[in-house]
Amino acid sequence: MTAPILEVEGLVKHFDVSRHVKVHAVNGVSFSIREGETLGVVGESGSGKSTIGRSVIRLLSPTGGTIRFRGRDITNLPESACRPLRAEMQMVFQDPWSALNPRIRIGDLIAEPLKLHTRLSAAERRDRAEALAIRVRLTPELLTRFPAELSGGQLQRVCIARAIATSPKLIVLDEPTSSLDLSVRAGILELLAELKAETGAAMMFISHDLGTVKLISDRILVLYLGSVVEYAPTAQVFADAAHPYSQALMSAHLPADPDAVLKRHVLQGEIPSPINLPPGCHFASRCPVAVPRCRIETPRLDAVAGDAEHRAACLRIAEGANRIPALEDAHG
Repeated sequence: MTAPILEVEGLVKHFDVSRHVKVHAVNGVSFSIREGETLGVVGESGSGKSTIGRSVIRLLSPTGGTIRFRGRDITNLPESACRPLRAEMQMVFQDPWSALNPRIRIGDLIAEPLKLHTRLSAAERRDRAEALAIRVRLTPELLTRFPAELSGGQLQRVCIARAIATSPKLIVLDEPTSSLDLSVRAGILELLAELKAETGAAMMFISHDLGTVKLISDRILVLYLGSVVEYAPTAQVFADAAHPYSQALMSAHLPADPDAVLKRHVLQGEIPSPINLPPGCHFASRCPVAVPRCRIETPRLDAVAGDAEHRAACLRIAEGANRIPALEDAHG
């Protein structure tokens, strides 16, 4: 088993709303990503997915916890020390239109990381930018154009070319396909799979699209209100999710077989405010199998059935009472 390229322990991130009010965006999150592995990060809006992604590559400063990249503690590094690390840690954002300077030509945008992090000459950077464009399936003639002249799919390929320009060890992809058409999305996913196989880079793939996550991820981190509720190999989560929230989330994923019987878990109740999180399990107010102790005791992220690779934070697993009822439709 390969060593982790990224290790996160007890990550906390709070945002100040006022002097005495904080948004608890991330609450004690721990995980690791191995070399050549893709970790899918899923959860509803406001679950802390993007905040975690920005924190691990130090675009945000953590409130607490530890982040180790290639064995080095980078949690509290000043910005000046983080800058050289950006050659090894890159991010692809959801919206390529806002991620790229509209006044800079495509070739210069792709070459920009090379200018910042290498000693290549201008001619060498141009040649490398052309090679990168071809690698992400862009034609070289696009290099002289401006972002407004390209489609959304082409712009996201530009962002990916920029991200791989310095051969990073870790790439964080924050909803990289959510703004794209389905056909374009498939091409981007195919490209990412090829790049992972070729470069061995570790990836964190943040998305609300479960079908996409299932296709590209090796393991999945399921978040709810800034906390990890389940952490396991992808196939295991989709086939046999242990946490009630994961079960509800996975039931929303449409199966490939159009004649398959759907088992949808419908959640009721209010989502607690991240400003005033309740004690105990934060999912208890919506959980069909919650009991009084769930609203008092904070569940630990423990191994499920002794499997250290499959962990879930639910008090009811030990009792065998963690399965929630489903509403069955006759067909998908």
